[in-house]
Amino acid sequence: MLRLPGASPRTPGHLISAADLTRDDAVLILDTAEEMARVADRPIKKLPTLRGRTVVNLFFEDSTRTRTSFEVAAKRLSADVINFSAKGSSVSKGESLKDTALTLEAMGADAVVIRHGASGAPYRLATSGWIDGAVVNAGDGTHEHPTQALLDAFTLRRRIVGADEGLGRDLEGVRVTIVGDVLHSRVARSNVLLLHTLGARVTLVAPPTLVPVGADRWPCDVSYDLDDALPGSDAVMMLRVQRERMNAAFFPTEREYSRRYGLDADRMRRMPEHALVMHPGPMNRGMEITAEVADSPRATIVEQVANGVSIRMAVLYLLLGGNGPAVATTRQSATDTSVTEESK
Repeated sequence: MLRLPGASPRTPGHLISAADLTRDDAVLILDTAEEMARVADRPIKKLPTLRGRTVVNLFFEDSTRTRTSFEVAAKRLSADVINFSAKGSSVSKGESLKDTALTLEAMGADAVVIRHGASGAPYRLATSGWIDGAVVNAGDGTHEHPTQALLDAFTLRRRIVGADEGLGRDLEGVRVTIVGDVLHSRVARSNVLLLHTLGARVTLVAPPTLVPVGADRWPCDVSYDLDDALPGSDAVMMLRVQRERMNAAFFPTEREYSRRYGLDADRMRRMPEHALVMHPGPMNRGMEITAEVADSPRATIVEQVANGVSIRMAVLYLLLGGNGPAVATTRQSATDTSVTEESK
Protein backbone atom coordinates (compact mmCIF):
# COMPACT_ATOMS: atom_id res chain seq x y z
CA MET A 1 0.00 0.00 0.00
CA LEU A 2 2.99 2.30 -0.47
CA ARG A 3 2.48 4.80 -3.26
CA LEU A 4 5.78 5.69 -4.84
CA PRO A 5 6.58 8.83 -6.89
CA GLY A 6 4.69 8.97 -10.17
CA ALA A 7 1.55 7.24 -8.91
CA SER A 8 -1.84 8.90 -9.08
CA PRO A 9 -2.14 11.69 -6.49
CA ARG A 10 -5.78 10.75 -6.03
CA THR A 11 -4.79 7.49 -4.42
CA PRO A 12 -3.54 8.01 -0.85
CA GLY A 13 -0.23 6.33 -0.16
CA HIS A 14 0.18 4.23 2.96
CA LEU A 15 2.80 2.03 4.61
CA ILE A 16 0.96 -0.57 6.66
CA SER A 17 2.95 -3.78 6.27
CA ALA A 18 6.41 -4.85 5.15
CA ALA A 19 4.59 -7.35 2.95
CA ASP A 20 3.32 -4.43 0.85
CA LEU A 21 6.87 -3.65 -0.33
CA THR A 22 8.44 -5.19 -3.41
CA ARG A 23 12.19 -5.57 -3.66
CA ASP A 24 12.38 -2.39 -5.77
CA ASP A 25 10.17 -0.47 -3.31
CA ALA A 26 12.41 -1.45 -0.40
CA VAL A 27 15.65 -0.61 -2.22
CA LEU A 28 14.22 2.78 -3.25
CA ILE A 29 13.43 3.57 0.39
CA LEU A 30 16.91 2.48 1.51
CA ASP A 31 18.58 4.53 -1.23
CA THR A 32 16.45 7.58 -0.40
CA ALA A 33 17.34 7.16 3.28
CA GLU A 34 21.02 7.15 2.31
CA GLU A 35 20.56 10.58 0.77
CA MET A 36 18.64 11.75 3.83
CA ALA A 37 21.43 10.53 6.11
CA ARG A 38 23.84 12.94 4.44
CA VAL A 39 21.66 15.83 5.57
CA ALA A 40 22.41 14.97 9.20
CA ASP A 41 26.09 15.74 8.61
CA ARG A 42 25.38 19.31 7.54
CA PRO A 43 25.32 22.41 9.74
CA ILE A 44 21.71 23.00 8.63
CA LYS A 45 19.83 19.73 8.84
CA LYS A 46 16.52 20.81 7.30
CA LEU A 47 15.03 20.38 3.84
CA PRO A 48 11.98 22.36 2.67
CA THR A 49 10.26 19.54 0.80
CA LEU A 50 7.26 19.12 3.16
CA ARG A 51 6.83 22.78 4.05
CA GLY A 52 3.13 23.45 4.59
CA ARG A 53 2.30 19.78 5.18
CA THR A 54 1.00 18.51 8.53
CA VAL A 55 2.12 15.19 10.03
CA VAL A 56 0.26 13.85 13.07
CA ASN A 57 1.89 11.36 15.43
CA LEU A 58 -1.13 9.44 16.76
CA PHE A 59 0.18 7.22 19.55
CA PHE A 60 -2.17 5.07 21.60
CA GLU A 61 0.77 3.27 23.24
CA ASP A 62 3.80 4.64 25.05
CA SER A 63 6.84 5.20 22.88
CA THR A 64 10.09 7.13 23.06
CA ARG A 65 12.27 6.11 20.11
CA THR A 66 9.62 5.72 17.43
CA ARG A 67 7.55 8.81 18.22
CA THR A 68 10.60 11.04 18.63
CA SER A 69 12.17 9.60 15.48
CA PHE A 70 9.08 10.38 13.38
CA GLU A 71 8.88 13.86 14.91
CA VAL A 72 12.51 14.64 14.11
CA ALA A 73 12.13 13.18 10.60
CA ALA A 74 9.05 15.30 9.81
CA LYS A 75 10.62 18.48 11.21
CA ARG A 76 13.81 17.97 9.21
CA LEU A 77 11.57 17.90 6.13
CA SER A 78 9.98 21.18 7.35
CA ALA A 79 6.56 19.66 8.02
CA ASP A 80 4.31 20.90 10.83
CA VAL A 81 4.08 18.18 13.49
CA ILE A 82 1.26 17.46 15.93
CA ASN A 83 1.97 14.94 18.67
CA PHE A 84 -1.22 13.24 19.84
CA SER A 85 -1.06 10.96 22.87
CA ALA A 86 -4.03 8.89 24.02
CA LYS A 87 -3.24 9.69 27.64
CA GLY A 88 -4.76 13.01 28.61
CA SER A 89 -6.81 13.19 25.41
CA SER A 90 -10.46 12.53 24.56
CA VAL A 91 -9.50 8.88 23.95
CA SER A 92 -9.17 8.46 27.71
CA LYS A 93 -12.77 9.68 27.93
CA GLY A 94 -13.96 6.99 25.54
CA GLU A 95 -13.60 8.62 22.12
CA SER A 96 -13.45 6.07 19.29
CA LEU A 97 -10.72 5.72 16.67
CA LYS A 98 -13.22 6.92 14.05
CA ASP A 99 -14.04 10.14 15.88
CA THR A 100 -10.36 10.80 16.54
CA ALA A 101 -9.62 10.26 12.85
CA LEU A 102 -12.44 12.59 11.79
CA THR A 103 -11.05 15.25 14.12
CA LEU A 104 -7.60 14.92 12.55
CA GLU A 105 -9.11 15.09 9.06
CA ALA A 106 -10.93 18.29 10.01
CA MET A 107 -7.58 19.74 11.10
CA GLY A 108 -6.09 18.98 7.69
CA ALA A 109 -3.66 16.17 8.50
CA ASP A 110 -1.65 15.17 5.41
CA ALA A 111 -0.17 12.10 7.09
CA VAL A 112 -1.01 10.16 10.23
CA VAL A 113 1.67 8.07 11.91
CA ILE A 114 -0.22 5.65 14.14
CA ARG A 115 0.82 3.30 16.91
CA HIS A 116 -2.00 1.25 18.40
CA GLY A 117 -2.33 -1.69 20.76
CA ALA A 118 -4.82 -3.42 18.47
CA SER A 119 -3.44 -5.33 15.50
CA GLY A 120 -5.02 -4.02 12.31
CA ALA A 121 -5.83 -0.50 13.55
CA PRO A 122 -3.58 1.24 10.95
CA TYR A 123 -5.15 -0.83 8.15
CA ARG A 124 -8.60 0.12 9.40
CA LEU A 125 -7.63 3.79 9.46
CA ALA A 126 -6.15 3.61 5.94
CA THR A 127 -9.12 1.86 4.34
CA SER A 128 -12.04 3.37 6.26
CA GLY A 129 -12.36 6.61 4.32
CA TRP A 130 -12.25 8.57 7.58
CA ILE A 131 -9.17 10.49 6.46
CA ASP A 132 -7.72 11.41 3.08
CA GLY A 133 -4.08 11.57 4.13
CA ALA A 134 -1.33 8.98 4.15
CA VAL A 135 -1.20 6.43 6.98
CA VAL A 136 2.06 5.03 8.33
CA ASN A 137 2.05 2.07 10.69
CA ALA A 138 4.33 2.80 13.66
CA GLY A 139 3.48 -0.52 15.33
CA ASP A 140 0.13 -2.23 15.81
CA GLY A 141 -0.36 -4.78 18.56
CA THR A 142 1.70 -7.90 17.86
CA HIS A 143 1.26 -7.49 14.10
CA GLU A 144 3.89 -5.35 12.36
CA HIS A 145 6.31 -2.43 12.60
CA PRO A 146 7.50 -1.84 9.01
CA THR A 147 9.69 1.23 9.52
CA GLN A 148 11.65 -0.62 12.21
CA ALA A 149 12.34 -3.42 9.74
CA LEU A 150 13.42 -0.84 7.15
CA LEU A 151 15.85 0.84 9.52
CA ASP A 152 17.25 -2.56 10.51
CA ALA A 153 17.78 -3.44 6.84
CA PHE A 154 19.35 -0.01 6.28
CA THR A 155 21.75 -0.58 9.18
CA LEU A 156 22.66 -4.04 7.86
CA ARG A 157 23.33 -2.78 4.36
CA ARG A 158 25.47 0.10 5.60
CA ARG A 159 27.56 -2.10 7.88
CA ILE A 160 27.92 -5.14 5.62
CA VAL A 161 28.00 -3.61 2.13
CA GLY A 162 28.86 0.03 2.79
CA ALA A 163 27.00 3.33 2.50
CA ASP A 164 27.95 4.27 -1.07
CA GLU A 165 28.59 0.73 -2.27
CA GLY A 166 25.15 -0.36 -1.10
CA LEU A 167 23.17 2.02 -3.31
CA GLY A 168 20.82 0.03 -5.52
CA ARG A 169 21.70 -3.23 -3.77
CA ASP A 170 19.68 -5.58 -1.60
CA LEU A 171 20.78 -8.03 1.13
CA GLU A 172 21.11 -11.13 -1.01
CA GLY A 173 22.89 -13.90 0.90
CA VAL A 174 23.05 -12.11 4.28
CA ARG A 175 22.22 -14.45 7.17
CA VAL A 176 20.22 -12.89 10.01
CA THR A 177 19.27 -14.65 13.23
CA ILE A 178 16.37 -13.15 15.22
CA VAL A 179 16.29 -14.30 18.83
CA GLY A 180 13.77 -14.07 21.65
CA ASP A 181 10.12 -13.23 22.15
CA VAL A 182 8.95 -13.75 18.58
CA LEU A 183 5.39 -14.47 19.70
CA HIS A 184 4.73 -10.91 20.83
CA SER A 185 7.13 -9.15 18.47
CA ARG A 186 5.81 -7.02 15.62
CA VAL A 187 9.45 -6.22 14.83
CA ALA A 188 10.21 -9.89 14.16
CA ARG A 189 7.28 -10.27 11.78
CA SER A 190 8.16 -7.21 9.74
CA ASN A 191 11.84 -8.15 9.63
CA VAL A 192 11.13 -11.68 8.42
CA LEU A 193 8.99 -10.34 5.57
CA LEU A 194 11.27 -7.47 4.54
CA LEU A 195 14.58 -9.30 4.86
CA HIS A 196 13.20 -12.19 2.81
CA THR A 197 12.08 -9.70 0.13
CA LEU A 198 15.61 -8.26 0.10
CA GLY A 199 17.15 -11.71 -0.36
CA ALA A 200 18.44 -12.35 3.15
CA ARG A 201 18.11 -15.69 4.90
CA VAL A 202 16.40 -15.38 8.27
CA THR A 203 16.41 -17.83 11.18
CA LEU A 204 14.12 -17.41 14.18
CA VAL A 205 15.41 -18.71 17.51
CA ALA A 206 13.12 -18.85 20.55
CA PRO A 207 11.69 -21.16 23.19
CA PRO A 208 8.87 -23.26 21.69
CA THR A 209 6.36 -21.32 23.81
CA LEU A 210 7.43 -18.03 22.20
CA VAL A 211 7.19 -19.18 18.58
CA PRO A 212 3.86 -18.16 16.99
CA VAL A 213 1.51 -20.78 15.60
CA GLY A 214 2.07 -20.90 11.85
CA ALA A 215 5.65 -19.62 11.98
CA ASP A 216 6.67 -22.71 10.02
CA ARG A 217 4.89 -21.15 7.05
CA TRP A 218 6.83 -17.88 7.29
CA PRO A 219 9.70 -17.36 4.80
CA CYS A 220 12.35 -18.28 7.36
CA ASP A 221 13.89 -21.14 9.33
CA VAL A 222 12.91 -21.86 12.94
CA SER A 223 15.32 -23.16 15.58
CA TYR A 224 15.24 -23.62 19.35
CA ASP A 225 19.03 -23.74 19.80
CA LEU A 226 20.81 -20.38 19.88
CA ASP A 227 24.30 -21.85 20.14
CA ASP A 228 23.72 -23.83 16.97
CA ALA A 229 22.62 -20.75 15.00
CA LEU A 230 25.35 -18.30 16.05
CA PRO A 231 28.34 -19.54 13.98
CA GLY A 232 26.46 -19.08 10.70
CA SER A 233 25.11 -15.59 11.36
CA ASP A 234 26.12 -12.30 9.77
CA ALA A 235 23.88 -10.48 12.26
CA VAL A 236 22.10 -11.49 15.44
CA MET A 237 19.04 -9.44 16.36
CA MET A 238 17.95 -9.78 19.98
CA LEU A 239 14.30 -9.12 20.83
CA ARG A 240 13.01 -7.67 24.07
CA VAL A 241 11.04 -10.03 26.29
CA GLN A 242 7.68 -8.24 26.37
CA ARG A 243 6.52 -9.06 29.85
CA GLU A 244 3.72 -6.50 29.63
CA ARG A 245 2.05 -8.62 26.92
CA MET A 246 2.49 -11.95 28.68
CA ASN A 247 -0.50 -13.40 30.49
CA ALA A 248 1.01 -16.82 31.15
CA ALA A 249 4.31 -18.47 32.15
CA PHE A 250 6.13 -18.77 28.82
CA PHE A 251 9.43 -19.85 30.44
CA PRO A 252 10.40 -21.10 33.92
CA THR A 253 12.43 -18.13 35.19
CA GLU A 254 14.21 -15.08 33.83
CA ARG A 255 17.52 -16.66 34.79
CA GLU A 256 16.71 -19.80 32.81
CA TYR A 257 15.68 -17.73 29.78
CA SER A 258 18.89 -15.72 29.95
CA ARG A 259 20.98 -18.89 30.26
CA ARG A 260 19.50 -20.46 27.13
CA TYR A 261 18.59 -17.48 24.95
CA GLY A 262 20.55 -14.50 26.26
CA LEU A 263 23.50 -13.06 24.34
CA ASP A 264 26.59 -12.66 26.50
CA ALA A 265 30.29 -12.18 25.75
CA ASP A 266 30.93 -15.93 25.55
CA ARG A 267 28.21 -16.42 22.95
CA MET A 268 29.34 -13.34 21.02
CA ARG A 269 32.77 -14.94 20.65
CA ARG A 270 31.12 -17.88 18.87
CA MET A 271 29.81 -15.55 16.17
CA PRO A 272 31.88 -14.79 13.05
CA GLU A 273 34.24 -11.85 13.58
CA HIS A 274 32.29 -9.65 11.18
CA ALA A 275 28.87 -10.48 12.67
CA LEU A 276 26.77 -7.65 14.09
CA VAL A 277 24.64 -7.45 17.23
CA MET A 278 21.30 -5.68 16.83
CA HIS A 279 18.40 -4.81 19.12
CA PRO A 280 15.29 -2.72 18.32
CA GLY A 281 15.14 -1.39 21.89
CA PRO A 282 14.32 -0.82 24.60
CA MET A 283 16.66 -3.43 26.07
CA ASN A 284 16.33 -5.57 29.17
CA ARG A 285 20.03 -5.49 30.04
CA GLY A 286 21.07 -8.64 31.82
CA MET A 287 18.19 -10.68 30.43
CA GLU A 288 18.22 -11.02 26.64
CA ILE A 289 21.53 -9.15 26.30
CA THR A 290 24.35 -8.32 28.68
CA ALA A 291 25.72 -4.82 29.14
CA GLU A 292 29.12 -5.95 27.81
CA VAL A 293 27.59 -7.05 24.51
CA ALA A 294 25.21 -4.09 24.21
CA ASP A 295 28.09 -1.64 24.60
CA SER A 296 30.55 -3.50 22.36
CA PRO A 297 31.79 -2.07 19.02
CA ARG A 298 29.92 -4.85 17.22
CA ALA A 299 26.57 -3.60 18.53
CA THR A 300 24.57 -1.32 16.22
CA ILE A 301 21.90 -0.35 18.75
CA VAL A 302 22.58 3.41 18.91
CA GLU A 303 23.29 3.42 15.18
CA GLN A 304 19.85 1.92 14.56
CA VAL A 305 18.22 4.83 16.38
CA ALA A 306 20.08 7.37 14.20
CA ASN A 307 19.24 5.42 11.04
CA GLY A 308 15.59 5.41 12.06
CA VAL A 309 15.39 9.16 11.44
CA SER A 310 16.80 8.76 7.91
CA ILE A 311 14.41 5.91 7.07
CA ARG A 312 11.38 7.80 8.36
CA MET A 313 12.42 10.89 6.44
CA ALA A 314 12.58 8.72 3.32
CA VAL A 315 9.14 7.19 3.92
CA LEU A 316 7.48 10.56 4.55
CA TYR A 317 9.21 12.04 1.52
CA LEU A 318 8.12 9.21 -0.79
CA LEU A 319 4.53 9.36 0.48
CA LEU A 320 4.15 13.14 0.53
CA GLY A 321 6.98 14.57 -1.53
CA GLY A 322 7.70 15.03 -5.21
CA ASN A 323 9.32 12.97 -7.93
CA GLY A 324 12.77 14.55 -7.85
CA PRO A 325 15.99 13.45 -6.19
CA ALA A 326 15.98 13.38 -2.41
CA VAL A 327 18.67 16.05 -2.00
CA ALA A 328 19.54 18.76 -4.50
CA THR A 329 23.09 18.83 -5.78
CA THR A 330 23.15 22.39 -7.13
CA ARG A 331 21.99 25.78 -5.88
CA GLN A 332 19.84 26.21 -8.98
CA SER A 333 17.78 23.15 -8.08
CA ALA A 334 16.76 24.89 -4.86
CA THR A 335 14.00 26.55 -6.86
CA ASP A 336 12.66 23.16 -7.95
CA THR A 337 9.58 21.48 -6.51
CA SER A 338 11.63 18.42 -5.56
CA VAL A 339 13.43 18.07 -2.24
CA THR A 340 16.13 20.73 -2.04
CA GLU A 341 18.84 21.77 0.33
CA GLU A 342 17.92 24.58 2.68
CA SER A 343 19.69 27.83 1.89
CA LYS A 344 22.70 28.22 4.10
